[in-house]
Amino acid sequence: MQIFGFPTSPYVRKAMVIAAEKGADAELVEATPHKPTPEFLAASPFRMMPAMQDGDFTLPDSTAIAFYLDAKYPQPPLLPADPQARGRVMWLDEFADTILSSSARGVAFNRYIGPALLGLPENEEAAAAAEATAHPALDYLEDQMPEDGWLVGEYSLADIAVASCLKTLSYGLDVKARPRTAAWLGRMEARPAWRAVAELERDMIEGARISGAHRSG
Repeated sequence: MQIFGFPTSPYVRKAMVIAAEKGADAELVEATPHKPTPEFLAASPFRMMPAMQDGDFTLPDSTAIAFYLDAKYPQPPLLPADPQARGRVMWLDEFADTILSSSARGVAFNRYIGPALLGLPENEEAAAAAEATAHPALDYLEDQMPEDGWLVGEYSLADIAVASCLKTLSYGLDVKARPRTAAWLGRMEARPAWRAVAELERDMIEGARISGAHRSG
């Protein structure tokens, strides 16, 4: 299985962590909407990132990939059977993918990804505007965080989606300033699947930084 994208994207990170939790053999193939490969375009004709190729089956969109992987690899389940719990998981996945990720991309791109990886000037005005929209979402999350355990009872897609967005946001903002959120993130960061994807992310970022330095030199 191949997943196309770059791991600083919360959506790519989400798909990779899910694959790792499921024990699926997933290779992250670097691709972006701005520099699409033919394989990426075949899997994602509208350039949505990530996209997946599993044998002759292709699929774009992180939530679609999450549903596919949860059905193909039922253990451990990441979508609860209880109707209310499943509804809650889907809401938090949507919250992460829309409300939270919009702020995360604006902060991370303008403070870190653009300057450090793409050689673009830092845009603090745009980053500050994105940060202003992030704080209400982070306050909401802090209110949802349990004292222990996971967002919706058992560990689920909700935890992966929210943590994936917070990781992107952390490239330009302290996401551990709120105590319950910080404790929950500590539990996420201790999971082997999360650690494996984080290590891959560090390696790919370092490679991008070296490549950018060579281009600028």
